[in-house]
Amino acid sequence: MSHGNAKVIGLTGQTGAGKSTVSRVFAEKGFALIDADRISREVTQMGKPCLQELFDFFGDGIRCADGTLDRKALAGIVFTDSQKLESLNSICHPFITEEIVARIEQLAQEGARLILLDAPTLFESKASDFCDLIISVTAEESLRLSRIMARDGLTEQAALERMHSQLPEHFFAEHSDYIIRNNGTTAQLYALAGEVADKVISYCGSGAACCVQ
Repeated sequence: MSHGNAKVIGLTGQTGAGKSTVSRVFAEKGFALIDADRISREVTQMGKPCLQELFDFFGDGIRCADGTLDRKALAGIVFTDSQKLESLNSICHPFITEEIVARIEQLAQEGARLILLDAPTLFESKASDFCDLIISVTAEESLRLSRIMARDGLTEQAALERMHSQLPEHFFAEHSDYIIRNNGTTAQLYALAGEVADKVISYCGSGAACCVQ
């Protein structure tokens, strides 16, 4: 998909691998950021058609008393049932994708040359089709488990359910232009992410094929 002079860099990876830190580094390097997680929250706000479709499918068990989405209840359903997760994605992804496309076009029109699309479900939503380059962040399972439990306050079982609901590591390796493996310290991740960002800037800025090896 053409975006004028803009290049769209897809950033995805395993939960707990450190994608948010990598995204922050790219933003500091001057990349325009599209946060798919934030968009997913926006399209499920009160009054949005996506939210009503979720209520219609999953029922009142995911509706808070004030009429908003009970995200914890929804997570408890979909991360223990792969078919329910697939249904959730089939409902939400079209709304999210539509907004992503609109924001890419807007940023390109505003003169952005490098756009980072930070999307946990980049492949599942087919948003990878919009990207000129894809970077995935991975880490050892034991590290991701401890990070998720600490970050989200989850039990080990709940954290494992979320991890196992995602694509396997070999999928990211096979479908990405570059893999950032975060098995070290935060400082090491910052340095590595900075190196990758500089390579992307160099390749894309030179007009060469936007690919990092």
